[in-house]
Amino acid sequence: NWARSLPYLRQRVWMNNVAQKNYRLIDETCRAYESPTPGTVGGHRRSRIYGRLDCPNALRWLAKGHYAPQRVFFRDEKTARSAGYRACAICMPDAYRAWKQGLSGKAS
Repeated sequence: NWARSLPYLRQRVWMNNVAQKNYRLIDETCRAYESPTPGTVGGHRRSRIYGRLDCPNALRWLAKGHYAPQRVFFRDEKTARSAGYRACAICMPDAYRAWKQGLSGKAS
């Protein structure tokens, strides 16, 4: 089962004799919390970049074994941005461009 290999799968909680998966997500203040629903975007804690869960660059680094310890997950893009993360240029080029334009607008 692919869900068992996800690093953010934390535990199973038995409710009404049905196993419920809990996922460890990060909120707007960068604090972790347990959620019954998985995050929609993943990120890298050290570089503070977020992207799609199927981002080819993130998957490449995960396959090499370098990325998993720094991997974080967010409910959505808005939460990731509120936590101070920027969009990945590879899997989210439009959001990255918007972030980049925002930086150039602040400098002038």
